[in-house]
Amino acid sequence: TAHPTEAKRATVLEQHRELYLLLVSRENQMWTPAEQNGIREQVKGVLERLWRTGEIFLAKPDIASERRGVLHYLRDVFPHVLPSIDRRLRDAWAASTGRPAEELTDIDQLPTLTFGNWVGGDRDGHHLVTATVTAQTLRELRESALEILRNRLIQLGASLSLSRRLHDMPYGLRAALAAAANLGEVGERALARNPEEPWRQFVNVMLARLPDGNPDAPGRYRHPRELADDLATLVESLRAVGADRLATVEVLPLQRLVASFGFHLAALDVRQNSGFHDRAMAQLLTAAGLDGGDFADWSEERRLALLTSELTHPRPLAHSQTQAGSEATAVLDCYRVIANHIETYGPEGIGSLIVSMTRSLSDLLVVYVLAREAGLVRPDDQGQLICLVPVVPLFETIDDLIAAPDLLARFLDHPITQRSLARQAGTPLVQVMLGYSDSNKDGGILMSQWALHTAQRELASVATERGIRLRFFHGRGGTISRGAGPTHRFFQALPHGSLTGSFRLTEQGETIAQKYANRITAGYNLELLTAGILGATFRHRKPSPTPETYREAVGRLAERSRGAYQRLLQADGFMTYWASATPIDVLERSSIGSRPSRRSGRRTLEDLRAIPWVFSWNQSRHYLTGWYGLGTALEQLEQEEPEHFQVVCEASRQWSFLRYVLMNAETSLASVDLDIVADYAGLVEDVGVRERFLARITGEWRRTEAMLERLYGGHRSERRPLMMKTLRLREEPLRHLHAQQVQLIRRWRGLLANADSDGADHLLPTLLLSINALASGLRTTG
Repeated sequence: TAHPTEAKRATVLEQHRELYLLLVSRENQMWTPAEQNGIREQVKGVLERLWRTGEIFLAKPDIASERRGVLHYLRDVFPHVLPSIDRRLRDAWAASTGRPAEELTDIDQLPTLTFGNWVGGDRDGHHLVTATVTAQTLRELRESALEILRNRLIQLGASLSLSRRLHDMPYGLRAALAAAANLGEVGERALARNPEEPWRQFVNVMLARLPDGNPDAPGRYRHPRELADDLATLVESLRAVGADRLATVEVLPLQRLVASFGFHLAALDVRQNSGFHDRAMAQLLTAAGLDGGDFADWSEERRLALLTSELTHPRPLAHSQTQAGSEATAVLDCYRVIANHIETYGPEGIGSLIVSMTRSLSDLLVVYVLAREAGLVRPDDQGQLICLVPVVPLFETIDDLIAAPDLLARFLDHPITQRSLARQAGTPLVQVMLGYSDSNKDGGILMSQWALHTAQRELASVATERGIRLRFFHGRGGTISRGAGPTHRFFQALPHGSLTGSFRLTEQGETIAQKYANRITAGYNLELLTAGILGATFRHRKPSPTPETYREAVGRLAERSRGAYQRLLQADGFMTYWASATPIDVLERSSIGSRPSRRSGRRTLEDLRAIPWVFSWNQSRHYLTGWYGLGTALEQLEQEEPEHFQVVCEASRQWSFLRYVLMNAETSLASVDLDIVADYAGLVEDVGVRERFLARITGEWRRTEAMLERLYGGHRSERRPLMMKTLRLREEPLRHLHAQQVQLIRRWRGLLANADSDGADHLLPTLLLSINALASGLRTTG
């Protein structure tokens, strides 16, 4: 997802990539001195171009440019990386078991990575994501997938030059070619080429059968499993003549790409806020002549009564041509695009209908009713309504996470959900998305992680009781405050039983470039992800109960942490301090990402997205969202309930979940620079507010540091020397950048206060450049 956390322009990222490739090339020992000098001159040229290139977004990127950025990774990186991961897995299998690597050539035995996409589908607070944008996105994803497969089939055809004069043609291949002759002109053209090379002819047939712009063209594949079946036939025919190596080296990588990308490349999710759906529903009810204009204010009981009644019959509320209102039109137009795509190409390119800020069962049933209006909910063979696309709750705030298990149980027990799940082959699979960002903004780092951990454990129990598989979709961001952390430790920290081999997570903003810009690092990170999921899945199959004393003690600690964090946010003058002691006003004028920084434009903390909230604290070196409240919680627990504090001390060493959370909090704590914090606090004009909150934040920082030392019995410099060394290396240049930014912010705000808008506009690009520089130096945005 292209959430607005990547501060670098795509042009700059491309030049970084070019520079990286030249530096890698220069290290090759094969070059003569003259050739090395030529590479050196190319490096100089790229550096000069980079110095002369504007580094900041002067205008917000449009959705089309964000889509191009995502497509770059899906088209130009991942198809090259996935086969190398399979090779490394086979080599590791052979090295660790002593058994032949060829045992891992059955595609059903290998872990499969698939991709999803939010660009062009995520419309939560983003009015520019229209139905037209969604249709264009689906089209480009499909075209890109088919282009990848076409190119790979051409390469495969060039490789499989086996002659019929040297091999008997296996029955399966002979039957496949005979069937191709019945495809009409498509088959005839393919068989006319390479008459002495039947394996190449079969690849020609596959190429000819790839879909083009006309979904109804005769002889074309309608579904990627048809191509997968033909590739399986090709593998069998190669093995039948003893060409096992060719089957593994040449065909298996293409089989795996079909499994990962299909004809859709990445499944497009559609996300919208529950409040938006409520307004759309109210407009539909009004257009239908019903008394529903205040639907959002109805009691849950009244909402459920109406929605459940509506979901007993297929009759829509309003005629398809009725103009009910802007929200209703936006939702239904989008759903009609999805319905048309499914009707034309099948459901594979569509992910889920994700409901952000899910707070009640009615928030999910509303989506079913809206989907019925657009043809996404329709009668099954028995005349009962089913939904063609999964409806997925997104639980984001602390209270919503606490209420999530009961809500999911009632959602799964609802007749239309049960019928929709029954359409799946095998054990039904339901998806639940967890929001790391808003839960942190709501309750602080410890309570956020505890609520997420507890919710996963209880949600998994709800699904297990009903014989349903549960896939968690982790909405993690690029910072510790928004769920980031070492990948392997993240998997170790998941609650036991919550991972059953199916897992989904977001990669956002700047983390995409950091992890996947180069194929080597992309392969490493995808391998780390795959290994982490596999390892955790095996561990979760064995009983490993967490002592209840650990849960009780950490729960008490989390509640105290939440209290300390919320007391800070609710303290008189806090909003004044935050607005002045961080560059939030600058960030809201930046052009990072196409999406607005606020969901509805209201100037409230509740309406502000979590990304700029975290971004502003990180830029000013407070890192507040990654540690605040922990010190007070530990101190209070030790003083008031020492027996629980001792349990926490033990759990911090024995329980992977608590160890992971505390390690991440300590990383955030170590990233704070109190001298720099004081410089930013100097921007607060109200002396009382400045001194009060600076003292409060500094005191909590010292308290947290002291309590972590008590917990672990030593300073972090002794326990985590590599982290401290990394921070020291960045310290001096970052101090200079922070000092420059503080001066720039003071000048810029002064110009605005004096109504010198021209002067402020002239200074803003330099100020935004400081944002970019610090984001690069800190290696994080929001």
